[in-house]
Amino acid sequence: QVQLVESGGGLVQAGGSLRLSCAASGRTISAYAMGWFRQAPGKEREFVAAITQSTIPYYAESVTGRFSISRDNAKNTMYLQMNSLKPDDAAVYYCAATRTFSSTLSMEISYDTWGQGTQVTVSS
Repeated sequence: QVQLVESGGGLVQAGGSLRLSCAASGRTISAYAMGWFRQAPGKEREFVAAITQSTIPYYAESVTGRFSISRDNAKNTMYLQMNSLKPDDAAVYYCAATRTFSSTLSMEISYDTWGQGTQVTVSS
């Protein structure tokens, strides 16, 4: 089983940037599709971005053009580059992994392994 640990969260001003990392251990991530989700206070967890085993990216409409997902299998790490951050982007960000070749990577149920989350705060 792969274990995931997020890092890179913090406080940033609106318009700023952050890069989140999701470091995996236990198994190589090359066989996994990976995703980022986020949960703001009082809201349900929502899809942000995903990347397939063949590095095809998918994005939520709300982050398209501002966020970029990538993976470095050699480092066993996935990244989320977040630019032009808005106060609405503030949330706990979670990374997730699945070994299935799922066509529904925007859905939480597609993933079987989750990290503990990292807080992103955006000041206006």
